[in-house]
Amino acid sequence: MNPRNDLGSQSFVLLRLGDRRFAMIASQIAELVAPSRVFRFPHRTENVEGVILRRGRIVPVCDVSEKLIGKNLLTRRFYLIAVRNYREKSEWVALPVTGECELIATEMSAATEADAPYVAGWISYDGNVIEVLNIDALTPGPVTAPAVCVPLEMQEATT
Repeated sequence: MNPRNDLGSQSFVLLRLGDRRFAMIASQIAELVAPSRVFRFPHRTENVEGVILRRGRIVPVCDVSEKLIGKNLLTRRFYLIAVRNYREKSEWVALPVTGECELIATEMSAATEADAPYVAGWISYDGNVIEVLNIDALTPGPVTAPAVCVPLEMQEATT
């Protein structure tokens, strides 16, 4: 790693989408949960396939696999619940993952202008260079997402 771009040692969660590994900064992860019922409804928000209910919250499920690996996921092992920030607001978003997740500590190199906007940086782990994802840039936010009507069955489930 280039010491001038090194951001110091931090904790990361490694996740698997298909055959590729990605990382997220551990402080952005709320929890890892088994797949649950996805409530689907008509909408036009790119990458949002529906919502799940988790701890009394309505959590959008964002399948970002097409953007990251070029194809949609057919199987899911877990949902990684991440915290995304937009302006003063924080909210949860569920990302489908296909394999085990792992917590590691390592150093991150900063992303460059040549990297995609959803790349926060790079880490080296187990002989591989892995993209660290910027969840705020990877998933649609409330500013760009149109209003969504919540199905009545979901409203009853949260009360």
